[in-house]
Order: sequence, then structure tokens, then C-alpha cells
Amino acid sequence: MRTTIVRYKVKPARLDEHVALVKAVFEELSRSRPAGLRYSAVRAADGVSFTHISAIEASNNPLSALASFQNFQRGIADRCDEPPTPVEVSVVGDFALFAESASRS
Repeated sequence: MRTTIVRYKVKPARLDEHVALVKAVFEELSRSRPAGLRYSAVRAADGVSFTHISAIEASNNPLSALASFQNFQRGIADRCDEPPTPVEVSVVGDFALFAESASRS
């Protein structure tokens, strides 16, 4: 399983647009339920810092096939004060972080 964390900061003036795009991705995920994907997006207390965590079992990223995710990625550099920085990580420990999404599979 490949696990990646992506962090970035959104321009305050583009925040509502950005949150709507993120929510659209999760709405499409709820409908399409792609196999081999665990995904979460969180917003920090400052309101503009985001962290996305994905765990992908497949060789291809199922997010890439989603129209909503393609729309989310389009223009992301213009929406951000700090661009997305992906880091591939190794899980050392996990306690039910993805339990909600795993139980729906």
C-alpha cells in the first residue's frame, strides 16, 4: 500500500471555492466507492491549511479517474498561497484512522 500526505495553504479569498471542490471529490467518492483507496482531507485550525492523506492499494491512483478530482486539481496552484507538497510515508502505527471508510467497503 502506498501512503501519501499532501499539505498546502489556500488563499483566504479562494477558501469557499476550494472547500466546495474538496467536498465534491468526497461526494463522488461516496457514489463511486473505488476499491483500494482510503482517503481523508482535513483543515487546520487556521482555516487555510489543508492536509490530505491517501492510502492506495492499486498500482494506479483511483482519484485520478474522478472528474471531481480532475476539477479539484485544475487551477490549484492559483488557489494556493503555499503549493501542495506530497510526501510518500511509511505507516509505523495506525489505530482505526480509516475505520469509517473501511467499514463501508
